[in-house]
Amino acid sequence: MFGYLTWHAIPFDQPIPLAAGAFVVLFILGVLIWVWAKGYIPYLWREWLTSVDHKRIGIMYCVLALVMLLRGFIDALMMRSQQALAFHAAGYLPPEHYDQIFSAHGTIMIFFVAMPFVIGLMNFAVPLQLGVRDVAFPTLNSVGFWLTCVGALLVNLSLVVGEFARTGWLPYPPLSELAYSPGVGVDYYLWGIQISGIGTLMTGINLVTTILKMRAPGMRYMRMPVFCWTSLASSLLIVAAFPVLTATLAMLLLDRYLGFHFFTNTAGGNPMMFMNLIWAWGHPEVYILVLPAFGVYSEVVATFSGKPLFGYRSMVIATMAICILSFTVWLHHFFTMGAGADVNAIFGIASMLIAIPTGVKIYNWLFTMYGGRVRFSSPMLWAIGFMVTFVIGGMTGVLLAAPPADFVLHNSLFLVAHFHNVIIGGVIFGAFAGYTYWFPKAFGFTLDERLGKAAFWCWFVGFYVAFVPLYVVGLEGMTRRMQHYDRPEWHPWLLLAGLGALIILCGIALQVAQLAHSIRTRERRREPTGDPWDGRSLEWATPSPPPAFNFAVLPNVTREEPYWSIKQSAREQMRLTTAEPHYEPIEMPRNSPVGFVTAFFAAITGFSLIWHIWWLVVLGLACAYITFVAFAWRDVAEFEIPAAEVARIDRANRQARADSLREPAP
Repeated sequence: MFGYLTWHAIPFDQPIPLAAGAFVVLFILGVLIWVWAKGYIPYLWREWLTSVDHKRIGIMYCVLALVMLLRGFIDALMMRSQQALAFHAAGYLPPEHYDQIFSAHGTIMIFFVAMPFVIGLMNFAVPLQLGVRDVAFPTLNSVGFWLTCVGALLVNLSLVVGEFARTGWLPYPPLSELAYSPGVGVDYYLWGIQISGIGTLMTGINLVTTILKMRAPGMRYMRMPVFCWTSLASSLLIVAAFPVLTATLAMLLLDRYLGFHFFTNTAGGNPMMFMNLIWAWGHPEVYILVLPAFGVYSEVVATFSGKPLFGYRSMVIATMAICILSFTVWLHHFFTMGAGADVNAIFGIASMLIAIPTGVKIYNWLFTMYGGRVRFSSPMLWAIGFMVTFVIGGMTGVLLAAPPADFVLHNSLFLVAHFHNVIIGGVIFGAFAGYTYWFPKAFGFTLDERLGKAAFWCWFVGFYVAFVPLYVVGLEGMTRRMQHYDRPEWHPWLLLAGLGALIILCGIALQVAQLAHSIRTRERRREPTGDPWDGRSLEWATPSPPPAFNFAVLPNVTREEPYWSIKQSAREQMRLTTAEPHYEPIEMPRNSPVGFVTAFFAAITGFSLIWHIWWLVVLGLACAYITFVAFAWRDVAEFEIPAAEVARIDRANRQARADSLREPAP
């Protein structure tokens, strides 16, 4: 009745996962009991869990990313501590557990930290920057988010029920085939990523449609903020690349469940075809992550330099060039496959060429800062830290793009250091810059700058202490994913890398303290105008936090940086230069439980597929179908916000801005 699921799936004989799982379960139960006791459940259901507001969904994406960051970083600490202790010793993690940890770490950090973080920032900021009220498909947006949560749930559920994959963060066959991985670990990976990948594809379609079809009046393409351009490029890559991932993992599922031979060693299968397909998605995925971060840096550098972004058009061209070239370099991930010198040379040259538009961006950011009045607030520190770190990571990437060097360094810790150099220095620093930059817009008060700067320096210093040693041991021949070793020259470097991980842990602790302290002192951190950074794009024209409708009247865009030009004109005349608009009722989409309910049944279906509980699979799919039918037959899809309410909110914002113009400059 319950397929392969028995009591043996609970790791009673493994104290570490059992204790960790028990702690997580008890913590979640404690939070739920506290929420219920405080009476917050109706509010959470009404305002958050069923919300289709792009801002709330964006915030929930970021919350998911931050929670998963803690989970993934615990895996990182366990790996670093294991390698620090495993010199001429077994360490404290058995090989089968260590294999699951490095597989879960990579999977969580890419799919459930980096992806939700950048998608959350895009969801939150893009409609505001475009001057519109919501994304094109609000309910689809909710469904996409909750499916991502299901993927994260299934991956983490493997901690306490069954096991996770031991294949690495990409399940290379033949190791991931049923003959070599007969347990449910690979199935947890495949169904978790399949379900979350469908949610990501929904979001990509949504954002592409929003940017192409729903801009404010007068918002031509070349008047869009650079963050909207990088979001468009990233979303186009999602639409083009994620179906490749879905199809590739579907073929591996057919191999495992129905005995097909797409990637087996026998019956005509070809494991190397998996490598081609997974990296045809995998390298565009790097740019899916880093392009929105580039957009964040563009917004932050222009704002905190007090200047328009240097070379706007070249930034747009560079962004779209990266979008196209990202599909021409995937083979550099396996130069050692044996495709031949000619094929390797072509992909090596393409890998070097893609560094050119990235270099254009770096110089544009530097020229924006040159001659400006740079304010070294914490978002700007993350941007400057990125420039230094990403340039170093990019240079090591150009080195790895040379096939002779790659033959020496392939699968070494040098490669691991390079990858983290790009992802942490590019994506995570960018996510933190965007989080700090837009937090006042989302919640109406700023984060504590002192703790924010301290957190940055811990992350920045900790990164170099943690990963420069990996470059060294990689050059000395240490391969990735080693559970123990006996080379004495590696040991000091791995101890130093462990120290770096502890410094990063201090940075995370400071960020938690920053958030808690800022919430406690939020009343004195409020900025009534909604523009604490003296921003340049349209999101700063709205109250903080923005109302459900974003704009009382859609802005009419006549030039680049329309909000900045209006603000400068008002400052010169020391009064608001735009007349009070005529307020009208606004229709907005109703909240819908469809996303949450669909995700609930998707979780049941995914869990049942992993454990081969076929009757529950049929039940879960049927209930998900009924949910969609009920949504399609809904009678009322929108609600109306009265003109008086719109006027009240907008007049309060206008009054705060008028008062700020009359105050003397500091």
